[in-house]
Amino acid sequence: MKKVSFIIILLFLFLYDIVPTLADRLSILNWETKAPESLDSLSLSQDKDRKEGIAVIELDQNSEDFGKILFNIPVNPDLVLHHIFYNQNLSKAYITALDSDSLHVINMSDQVWRLKPIHTPMCKVQENIIFSDDNTKWWLTCMGSENVIVGDAISDQIIDVISLPNTFPHGITLDERIDRILVANCVAPDMSNAGKTIEVIEASTGKHLDSIEISRGSLNAPVEVLFVPNSDPPVAYATTMMENSLWGLKWNYESNSFEAKELFDFVKADKSLMPLEIYFNKDLTLSYITTADPGRLHVFDVSQDLMSPILIRSIDAGGGAHHVAITKDEKTAYVQNGLLNIPGINDGSITVIDLEQLEVINVIETFKSKGRVPNSITLLPKWYNSAGHINNGNK
Repeated sequence: MKKVSFIIILLFLFLYDIVPTLADRLSILNWETKAPESLDSLSLSQDKDRKEGIAVIELDQNSEDFGKILFNIPVNPDLVLHHIFYNQNLSKAYITALDSDSLHVINMSDQVWRLKPIHTPMCKVQENIIFSDDNTKWWLTCMGSENVIVGDAISDQIIDVISLPNTFPHGITLDERIDRILVANCVAPDMSNAGKTIEVIEASTGKHLDSIEISRGSLNAPVEVLFVPNSDPPVAYATTMMENSLWGLKWNYESNSFEAKELFDFVKADKSLMPLEIYFNKDLTLSYITTADPGRLHVFDVSQDLMSPILIRSIDAGGGAHHVAITKDEKTAYVQNGLLNIPGINDGSITVIDLEQLEVINVIETFKSKGRVPNSITLLPKWYNSAGHINNGNK
């Protein structure tokens, strides 16, 4: 196991209560030094001059601190931190890493934040994590080791390993109403191979039930998969990174299986490449999907038929448009522009979008100006909107 040394995070709860004027809309994100050349597997972690960290920034445009880094937490650059996920009650933040043998967790209620390691030697290239509705279990995808780790969300002890041979597990989603987990079979970490399937797991037992091809025939690297909150029959959306498509998987109650259909071709629509993250508004009338090249946020009307989304507008962001933080009132979106720190799609900015007018209203270049790239963006719990990603969208 690599020696992991962290600077203790002296980030106190006064951020939330004692100084509200400085805490109008805070976000947490992880960042790294911008890559000077093409990403070769995980070789960036070997760059002796490379740095990474976790930052808290102000996103409220009415604040005098808008766009400023309020706290910066340096971490061991050997980890290559990836993304930040909350559990169901927002009491913990889990941080995945591409080059570590440990998942890390922060207890959000602690007055002093510390990154606690959860030893996961069987999980190489940690990607996404989801939680059971009752917040007692988590599932972690391991793109470099062909499996999904199951953990106890109370004790954070590993309780099972689900083997998915010959796959590259990335996106993951759960619908307990039908006892199903879906996992996107994406791409080898060194890009030497790719998948073209969505893997189906029985949530209660961990049994691997099926592999559903979502492809026109080629290896297309399904990257993210997300159940549409409260859809009936259940429907999941999946993005394919190499064929540049959106797919729908609709549950058939009679056959207890999914029917897959290609829903949208981003290349035909506006020559957008690499669709990534998927989000929904609370009324389930709109879906927001990012594409990395060129960086855009695509807004779809899904109010009439989930299996026939209609593109309303494609909004330019920055190269590598990836994760999106959406405010609770759903009026504003913050698009983090950076995918795996790959030149050309690692702009490093954060694009601020008015979701009512569907237009860019600001750009935060705080990290970009320092030669850094954010790899995720998540509003802190007080301001957090799951946009369909926690507890079937009911949070």
